[in-house]
Amino acid sequence: MMTRRDPVIAIDGPSGAGKGSVSRAIARALGCRYVDTGAMYRAVAWLAVHEGLALDDEVALGALAAQAELTLDHQTVTVEGHDVTSAIRTAQIDAAAARVARMPRVRDALVRRQREYAATGGLVMEGRDIGTTVFPAADVKIYLDASPDERASRRASDPAHSMGGDAAVLSEVASALAARDQSDRTRQSSPLVMADDAVLVDTTGIALDGVVARVLSIVREHLETRPLY
Repeated sequence: MMTRRDPVIAIDGPSGAGKGSVSRAIARALGCRYVDTGAMYRAVAWLAVHEGLALDDEVALGALAAQAELTLDHQTVTVEGHDVTSAIRTAQIDAAAARVARMPRVRDALVRRQREYAATGGLVMEGRDIGTTVFPAADVKIYLDASPDERASRRASDPAHSMGGDAAVLSEVASALAARDQSDRTRQSSPLVMADDAVLVDTTGIALDGVVARVLSIVREHLETRPLY
C-alpha cells in the first residue's frame, strides 16, 4: 500500500516581496520545516569574504559551497561554527551574495543541499529558483511579487537589513534592488522566473496577515486536490 507523503511547497519571488515572513508563517501553520535558500547564498558569500577569497573565483567558491558546514533553522544561520544570522543581512553581503549566486558551480552545490532537506519531511522552501530548478515537481508553487516602490520601502524599513526608512536610504535601496533584479533575471544558471504552474500573488498594498491568509488558502486548496503519494 502506498503511503501519503509530506508536501514540498516552493515560494519564489524577488527581494522585498515578502517571501521570508510569508514562508515562515506558512511553515508554522502547516507544521513543516522552513528553509531560506537566500540565506544559504548569503552565508557562502559571508564565508568567502571572511576567508579572503576572491568573489570571481568560481572554482574556490563552488568548493566552499559544497564543503562548508552550514546549518539553518527558523531563527539562526550558522556557517563553520559562526552565527551569521545578523552578519549576512548587510549591504556588503547583499552585493557579495548577488555575485556568488550567479556562479553555476555554487548554485549546483547549494541546489544539491537544498534537495536533501526534503528527505526529512514536509518543507516550505523560499528563494528564486525553487519551483523551476530545485523542486520543479513541488506540490505547490507560489510566486510572490510587489511593485518596485513597495519592495524598496519594505527592505529599507527592515531592521534585519540594518537600514532606515528615510528618503535617501529608500532611493539607495531601490537602486540596489533594481540591480539585484537585473542580476537574478539575467544570470545563466537558474534565473529568476515564475514557473509556468506557479500561482502569482501580488502583495502590493496588502498587510502581512492578508498575504499569509491568501497563500495559505492557495496551499490548502492545492493540497486537498492533489494526491501526495
